[in-house]
Amino acid sequence: MRLHILLSVLVYSAVLEANVLKSKRVTEASCELTASSSDDAPQFLAAAASCDTVIIPAGTTLNIETRLDMTGLSNLNIDLQGTIRFNPDIDYWSGNGFPITFQDQITFWLLGGENIVLSGGGTLDGAGQAWYDAFASNSSLLRPIILTLNEATNVLVENIQMINSPEWFNLVNECQNVTFNNITITAKSTSDNFISNTDGWDIYRSDMVTIKNSVINNGDDCVSFKPNSTNILVSDLNCNGSHGISVGSLGQFSGVFDIVQNVTAINIQMANAENGARIKAFAGDDVGSGTVQNITFQNFVVSNVDSPVVIDQCYETSADDCEEFPSNVFIQDIFFNNISGTGSGSQVASLDCSPGSRCTDINVNGFDLSSVLGSDGTTYECQNVVLAGNAASLFGTCTTT
Repeated sequence: MRLHILLSVLVYSAVLEANVLKSKRVTEASCELTASSSDDAPQFLAAAASCDTVIIPAGTTLNIETRLDMTGLSNLNIDLQGTIRFNPDIDYWSGNGFPITFQDQITFWLLGGENIVLSGGGTLDGAGQAWYDAFASNSSLLRPIILTLNEATNVLVENIQMINSPEWFNLVNECQNVTFNNITITAKSTSDNFISNTDGWDIYRSDMVTIKNSVINNGDDCVSFKPNSTNILVSDLNCNGSHGISVGSLGQFSGVFDIVQNVTAINIQMANAENGARIKAFAGDDVGSGTVQNITFQNFVVSNVDSPVVIDQCYETSADDCEEFPSNVFIQDIFFNNISGTGSGSQVASLDCSPGSRCTDINVNGFDLSSVLGSDGTTYECQNVVLAGNAASLFGTCTTT
């Protein structure tokens, strides 16, 4: 599935769901919530179960002290004009957050069902500072995701601010037909402790997901396509301070076959980041397998990015182990198109594949990258791959291991 087909499918899906979801708002009953002096989770849960539209008015802050299970709902509109703030009771949440077995996560909020809208111009506040400080002295601390869309179909999340998540901001888990539009994500520490693992979005076991027109200031992946992410469109994002737009990491777990297929990331501004466009897969003994196919990174403009273009098919694997146990995640039909801007170091592109023809049909076109060290210091590097496209000559002869 090439770019124009993927765009058509996802745009049709987004328009269809938006029209269906918005059509119900004018005819159905609503409930307006007010803040209490204690835990507002019970009233929020009750309203979501009984009302078609739940309104959190401007100037209202709901204090959420206990976990939110809003799964199995249908035709729900959450009109968030004010703020939902998750009380930073570390002992409670680390023991009672909903468990997400993939990569040992927990979450404040499970939202699932069908035909769901979350919008209104308001704020989701993860109150992350206490978590950033606690994690600095306890790296095994389980920290909650602000919002997990869980087993949901036809969901629209738009015009929302998200601030200071303790860990990932959004997880899309086992969902279909989801659109995020005009989301502002900000993670900022007021101490010396870093905003670790504050991914903007992680997509897992989900199909037909669109993320667009958003601004992200965080400390980890801007968007990450985890295993079994298919038919994804990411467009018109401004990412700052992140680890890039990442496929993976994949192939981590023995006996598990991972798929990421038909993904387009287009019109991306990436600044002050570790990576720009990246694919990462494990190699080594006793790891998993999978396939990465038909991935397009197009129209990226990077500024002060450590590694603007990356394939790492020996992720977290020594060179010797990667040579002996090449990655079983096969990467094919990849397009890096129109990548421009500045890298923070001399190497602006690194396409490192495992030996044994694990990467095929890797295309590089329209590169205009330079190092902050100057054009004479700009380098490109590749390994165990045959490159195609009008920028292939920049890489010279790829090494073979």
